[in-house]
Amino acid sequence: MAAPLVVMGAMMMCPFGLTPASLTVIPKGPPVLIGNMPAATIMDFVPVGNIPTFGVCTSPANPASVAAKAAGSPGSPCVPVTTSPWTPGSPQLLINGLPALNASCTCICALSGGAPITITNPGQTTVLG
Repeated sequence: MAAPLVVMGAMMMCPFGLTPASLTVIPKGPPVLIGNMPAATIMDFVPVGNIPTFGVCTSPANPASVAAKAAGSPGSPCVPVTTSPWTPGSPQLLINGLPALNASCTCICALSGGAPITITNPGQTTVLG
């Protein structure tokens, strides 16, 4: 079964973040709306611009988090370091020439040790196919 398409305001979670975050969609051309919200593409992966902080980072792969834990803090402030698009995307639906983002896609933060950021709520229920 196909996964729902993702729109502005979709909720995401990093396994090492302490709070969920809301996706910001910045259209790369004329906005495509689903349920009156801009639809996301795989290119909506920019740290802070598209993917905001998850509160506190507790990743053992993040040197700042390790240092904060050694000092008695639960972790360091989360600043995502996503360097590549969401995968795999929806190649059967292109938005301004880019694969649409669906709820089964993941994105990797360089400070997570390879653990994926996931979509926990796509923001709407439209499914392609």
